[in-house]
Amino acid sequence: MTLATRWIATTWGSPDTWELVEHDVRPPVVGEVTVRVRAAGINPADAKHVAAARPGVDLPVAIGYEISGEITAVGPDTRIGSGAVAVGDEVVAFRVSGGYATELTIPAEKAFTKPTTLTHPEAANLLLAGTTAAEMLWVTGAAPGETILLHGASGAVGVSVLQQAALRGIRVVGTASASRFDVVRRFGGIPVEYGPGLADRARHAAGTPIAASLDAVGTDEAVDVSLELTADRKRIVTIAAMRRAATDGFLVIAGSMPASARFRDEVRGELVALAQNGDLEVPVARTFSLEDASAALALLAEGHPGGKLALIPTA
Repeated sequence: MTLATRWIATTWGSPDTWELVEHDVRPPVVGEVTVRVRAAGINPADAKHVAAARPGVDLPVAIGYEISGEITAVGPDTRIGSGAVAVGDEVVAFRVSGGYATELTIPAEKAFTKPTTLTHPEAANLLLAGTTAAEMLWVTGAAPGETILLHGASGAVGVSVLQQAALRGIRVVGTASASRFDVVRRFGGIPVEYGPGLADRARHAAGTPIAASLDAVGTDEAVDVSLELTADRKRIVTIAAMRRAATDGFLVIAGSMPASARFRDEVRGELVALAQNGDLEVPVARTFSLEDASAALALLAEGHPGGKLALIPTA
């Protein structure tokens, strides 16, 4: 077996309680591949997943959901999600367990050929935000020619929504801070600043009825404005305001929900293809060494890092 390093949570709590440990990487069996991690994507869910005890989740927990790297071993008669594979191929993988590592063995169907248009840090951050964005557009039925409202347009999920919407001919009014308007415009959105008077500003910017609202921030302001401007509550979705969704009767999605998991698995190949064609970018603000995972997550928790973050293993 190969000896590798990975981050694990041995107790429930914040990232500064995690441990960086050595572990044996078992050889892949049928339906598995081993990947040398070149970059691990960093997401809020990485910390939230182990912040407190959860039903059905036992300690220790290996940290990290998405990676980009190089195949080092292939199980017998095994193909990856995108087809044939060989040692040395570069891949991206999503919904894995233990991506904060130097090397790991994963189910082969979770791996896809890495888009050559993306660096490893970019590719490692493609699929969680991308599949979330795709699901938000899908569940709200956003259609070509419609205008939608997007809260958190300059964040990771928001930027992916903007790009996917533009490809479909969907017009997006996106909330952001004034300092991030350039990001919203770059990816085809119409920026409006959040804060008092948001509903009027969004209504004016849209110039037409808002067909659907997508909330990637979870604030009461985002929910209240969505409810005011969107006629059909079945066309409002959030990934963060879970309690408001239950109270006010609009949609909520999450990767832990079976329906969301199925959809996100189904759309992975499409997003990889969009990236390969140059139609989907993944802005990365900063990379950290694998050892600095806690610092990276602290920066992410502060909010608005200016793009995605990634961990880079050195071994």
